[in-house]
Amino acid sequence: MMKKDMFLYPEDVDAFGFDWGRLSLTVAPEVNGAVRFSGGVVDLPSGQGHARHNHPGAEEIIFVIAGEGEQMVEDERGEPITRTVGPGCTVYVPESRFHSTRNTGAGPMQLFVVYSPAGPERTLRDLPDFRLLPSGT
Repeated sequence: MMKKDMFLYPEDVDAFGFDWGRLSLTVAPEVNGAVRFSGGVVDLPSGQGHARHNHPGAEEIIFVIAGEGEQMVEDERGEPITRTVGPGCTVYVPESRFHSTRNTGAGPMQLFVVYSPAGPERTLRDLPDFRLLPSGT
């Protein structure tokens, strides 16, 4: 069921749960009809993060809302570039580049991510630790 609401909070949508955290898609074709991109809120508990991965054919924006961590993005030669990131930092992940995020802070880390074009998030459903968390949980 597609919500037509243009104003959504993470708790308004079903979330993707993983051993490392959760992704609440608040913008996506199946959520509210977005056509050119998708995005949502990522919550990472302290010490957690997602492993090195990429999104073939898609760019990504990662905006740090809260917390601090280490962000890795590989350069055009495949060399990892790692930086400490915190609230207000925007990370650009070029098309198909490998990247990873780890919460190195004492508290939770929250990110807003955008994928363009929409779609890379759908492959997350195929991961072995994926579970669908009903809205409001």
